[in-house]
Amino acid sequence: MIPVSIFAGKTVALFGLGGSGLATALALKEGGAHVIACDDNPAKMAEAGAKGIETADLRKADWSRFTSFILSPGVPLTHPEPHWSAKLARDAGVEIIGDIELFCRERAKLAPDAPFVAITGTNGKSTTTALIAHILREAGRDVQMGGNIGTAILSLDPPSDERIHVIECSSFQIDLAPSLAPTIGVHLNLSPDHIDRHGTMELYAAIKERLVAKAGLAVVGIDDPMSRAIAAACEAKGINVARVSVEPLDGKGVFADGETLVGVTASDAAPIASLAGIGALRGAHNAQNAAAAVAVALALNVSPETIRSGLRTFPGLPHRMEEVGRIGEVLFINDSKATNADSTEKALKSFTDIFWILGGKAKEGGIEPLTSYFPKIRKAYLIGAAADEFARTLGSDVPHVHSGTLDTAVAQAAADAEARSGHAVVLLSPACASYDQFANYEVRGNHFRDLVRALPGLEARGA
Repeated sequence: MIPVSIFAGKTVALFGLGGSGLATALALKEGGAHVIACDDNPAKMAEAGAKGIETADLRKADWSRFTSFILSPGVPLTHPEPHWSAKLARDAGVEIIGDIELFCRERAKLAPDAPFVAITGTNGKSTTTALIAHILREAGRDVQMGGNIGTAILSLDPPSDERIHVIECSSFQIDLAPSLAPTIGVHLNLSPDHIDRHGTMELYAAIKERLVAKAGLAVVGIDDPMSRAIAAACEAKGINVARVSVEPLDGKGVFADGETLVGVTASDAAPIASLAGIGALRGAHNAQNAAAAVAVALALNVSPETIRSGLRTFPGLPHRMEEVGRIGEVLFINDSKATNADSTEKALKSFTDIFWILGGKAKEGGIEPLTSYFPKIRKAYLIGAAADEFARTLGSDVPHVHSGTLDTAVAQAAADAEARSGHAVVLLSPACASYDQFANYEVRGNHFRDLVRALPGLEARGA
């Protein structure tokens, strides 16, 4: 835990007692603050109370008592309209901040030079965060990883000059962190997302830009127009910028030349590492993620040899093109995190001879954007509520069957793939939300993994 001592002896309000919210309340209390916490869920209030956190209905509170208001990033700050608690804080003139901001202020007090790597982007930020942390650990560094991935930031060990914090930041968290100024800020890419929470694409991009706008080094992906503009804006402000791309670079940074990552300096361009044969880093999107991670590692003086070792041993993240195992020449891939067509496209780009398990609760647009990949699909296995809609889209172009459940789909796909001679892939990449049949994509992916591991003759990954 990082005790938040900056509010010692002061009273602060907090709304949102999920995982990060409760961790924040406990860190504030440990640091000597008087915390009054609230949540719309009475069970969360009771859980916090059982851990010694004072709870109250903030609608009835005297807001003149509060030095600051800590808001959970999952709670609307501005759009579609501010949460009632945010309105009360604004009306009372109380600052609204989040747990990332508390970390930044505590770091500034305890160890202002402590290495702090912050990562954002519409896609790929979790993989890039995990890959950076893995490479740094391979180099023998003391690494704390968390934020939007896994562990709440204030549940990590405190900042110090010898400890590197590698933190994934969502746009919601950035919006609540006005003093965010990492040692290295990483911005990967931008595509439409969370517009309901930010109002416009331009406001969403402006929030993402804040993560790198005050960084010591800004590592910026430039494979989309808005991100290119962010890199240029940072440079215009005098920020040191390293660009990353899946295309050759004119200036300093790291780019992917096919499966080769090339580092570019002011005077030289040289191969750093190869992604050939690294299953956890398949596809152009992962080449961009890896290029960003390499740029960070080089900036932190990790040797190319150690970087290569870290890339080779990176296990990947669960449910993101995760290799579950093989039966002969048939590879089983768990891509349950692909809850929309844009995410599934990355998987379909990465494989051929695909036996595709898809379906669930459909997102707007369905799988229409994926029709150019249909020639790669040997057969599709439809599950969940979207089955009829997706069957119409597949039409006569792709052989398909209404499997209904994931259990049936895995059995059918495995049998069909094994009956085919040569390499094949059984791919769970649903292009759908999970909650018609599963609580979330993790539960869906875990069930797929269990089903595959129960198949006769499977050579499990890592087994």
